Formats: sequence, structure tokens, C-alpha cells
Amino acid sequence: MSTVPAPSRLAWLDALRGIGAMAVVAEHLLPWFLPELRPYWFSLGIYGILVFFLVSGYIIPASLERHGDVRAFWVSRFFRLYPLYLSVIVAVLALAWWVPVRAEVPRDGSAVAAHATMLLDVVSVGGVADTMWTLSYEMVFYLLVTALFLVKGHGRSGLLSMSFAAGAVAVGLVASGAVLVGGLPAYVSGAVFVAGLACVVWGRFRTASACVLGLMALALLVLSSRVPWLGVAVVAVMFAGTAIHRWERGDGGLWPVAVTAVLVAVAPLRAVEGGWWWVQADVWITTIALAGATFAAGMALRGRRLPRVLTWLGLISYSLYLVHHPLLKYFVQVTGDLRQAALPYQLMMSALAVTLVLVISALTFRYVERPMQALGRRLSRRGARRLQGAGDPRMPGQGARHDGVLGHEERQVPDRVRDHVVQGDAAG
Repeated sequence: MSTVPAPSRLAWLDALRGIGAMAVVAEHLLPWFLPELRPYWFSLGIYGILVFFLVSGYIIPASLERHGDVRAFWVSRFFRLYPLYLSVIVAVLALAWWVPVRAEVPRDGSAVAAHATMLLDVVSVGGVADTMWTLSYEMVFYLLVTALFLVKGHGRSGLLSMSFAAGAVAVGLVASGAVLVGGLPAYVSGAVFVAGLACVVWGRFRTASACVLGLMALALLVLSSRVPWLGVAVVAVMFAGTAIHRWERGDGGLWPVAVTAVLVAVAPLRAVEGGWWWVQADVWITTIALAGATFAAGMALRGRRLPRVLTWLGLISYSLYLVHHPLLKYFVQVTGDLRQAALPYQLMMSALAVTLVLVISALTFRYVERPMQALGRRLSRRGARRLQGAGDPRMPGQGARHDGVLGHEERQVPDRVRDHVVQGDAAG
């Protein structure tokens, strides 16, 4: 198998993204195409999502701290996430005459507000594509990290991860679902989100606005999430990823990560709402252990040559993650129910479906993601030059002397690699 040197890109993180993305694809493909092969001793989908969240927690705060530029961070986030996200929404709605939009999506303005902010799951609104629910927790994490960075509280990742993990246990004991229901949370959060981020990006009342957004995200997480304990546990996992990065850099220990893992493992066991098969004790704990072991293996191999196919899958992982589920729905709409078909036919259709998903994902990465990321970088640099010319200094970051993520002198790192660090996330 062909390989690529790890130092030429953050290959181990790309490989983890590729593994996570394909695990989620398999979770959705197997029940429709090869139900007999679906594992039930662990959850493929939750495993892949946990790997994504660990990667996001590891890389996102580090990139923000390294550059020290909140405005550039949010510009890069917007151009990284929204173009493909909006493209998928438009495509699903355009084909709703053929495959109807999910019943979980409200047919009113609350769906528009929730999709505009990506805060779907934390305002109990279904996404037009099934996998969009995880983006809610990405957005909550970004809002929390931004607020913590601006008030200089971002260095206590271990304490944060343990606190959120303990919170997941507590919330699971008392909350059976969202306390705030209906469209109001979506409308209010949409208005606060737009106004708050405008202030954060343009620098007016930046710290106060970021704190309001962070508090709003925390309140939504606990009070209006579809499954509150799960949302709080997800944020704990992301802060655990940050704590791992700090440990690697010599700024903390690993024991908070171990405590977080134990608390997250027990969170659903006494939860008021925990009836899914994948939160049964043996399945849930096994899934968490496998995700943690996968991330640890990636770290252990971060200086090695890794299979090119994994790093390529990681490169297109955001496209792969967002487009695969609608594509599988359309594929099954054409082929009909495959669950009772002969095994050779199921295998052939599975291979064809995966090929289609990979090809479309590569195309959306090439023609949607990459050009818009480049545009975001140009706008961010132009804005930075304008602000510096006006005497508006950036927030203090780690500076360019040493990059704790890449392990290289930043001036020696090619732009495409450095930009990839700024834009890395669990979904892509």
C-alpha cells in the first residue's frame, strides 16, 4: 500500500478523521445493505463520532491559541463549515419531491433558525441530513472555547473535561429530555448567535459578546438539548482531547482524561433517558474504549508513514460525513429494499454505493470545500492587514516561534499545512 510521510501533513489526524468518517458510513450502510454484518457489541457510529470529537478537541483550541486571532478563527470556521453544509441543505430540499425531508425537521421558521446557527440538536430540531446533529456540539464547543480564550480561562482543559463529565452524570440522573421545548429556543438562540458573532468578528464588545454566547451555549446544552446527558458528555470528550494536547505539550497530566473517561462511561447507565441499545453498559463502555484506543494509536504513530488512503479519506472527511447519508437514501430509493437480497447482490450494491459516496465526496471537496476555504483565508488575511494597519493588535497567542501542534518552526511549515491546522475539526 502506498504511504505518505507524516510530517508533510498532520497525517495521523487525517488518518483518524478517515477512520471516523468510514465508521459512520458503515453505521448507516450496513442496516440497509448488509444487516447481517452489522456489529452490536459496539456502536460503529458512536465510535466514529467520538474519534471525531477527540480530534476536534485536540486541534481547535490549539489553533486558536497559536494564532491568537479570534476574528480569523471565526472567518475560517465559517468558510470551512458553511459552504458545504448549505450546499447539502439545498440539494436535500431540491430533491424533497423524490425523497421527502425527514419528519423530525419542523415545517416552520424554527428549522430555518436552527439550521442557520448549526445549533440543531441543542434546540431539539432535526437536521435535513441525519448526520448534521453532531455539528451542534462542534458549534457549542467553538463558542465555549472562544469565551474561555478571551477571558484567559482556556488553560484548564483537564478541569473542564472532568466538570463536564461529572455534569453529564448529574444531568442524566435528573433530566429526561429538554426542559425548554418548542420553537422559542431556536429563534432566541438564532438572534443572539448572529448579533454576538458579529460583535466577536468585528471587535465591538468582543469579550462580553463571547461570554454571552458561551453562556447561551451552556444553557442550551443543559436545558434544550434533545438528549441533555449526551450533549454534556460530548463536550467533556472534546475538552479531554484538549487536555491530551496540553499533556503532550507538557502543560498538564493525563489523569483528568482518565477521570473524564470513567465519568462519561457511567453517565448513561443511570440516565433517565437511556433506552438505546448502544448505551447499554457493555456496548457503551466498549465503544468508548475503542475510540480512546484508536486516538492513542494515532498519537503513537504520529511520526510514522501512514497509508495514503487513510490520509486521503481524512482530507475529504467533512464531505464524506455530510453527503453520505442522503446519497445512501437516494441509492436505496433506486435499488429498492436490499435487506432480503442475496448476499452477492448485497455486496455488489454495497461496493457500488461506497464508490458513489467516495466519488461525490471527492468532488464536493474539490469544487465546494477547497475553493471556499481558500476564499476564507484570503479574506482573513486581508482583514488582518487592515486591522493591523489601524493599530488593532491581535489577542496574545503562542506566537510563531514554536508550534505545539505541528512540532515545527511555524515559518518552516508550508502554508497549506498551516492552514489545515487552523481548519481542522471533527467533521472534516
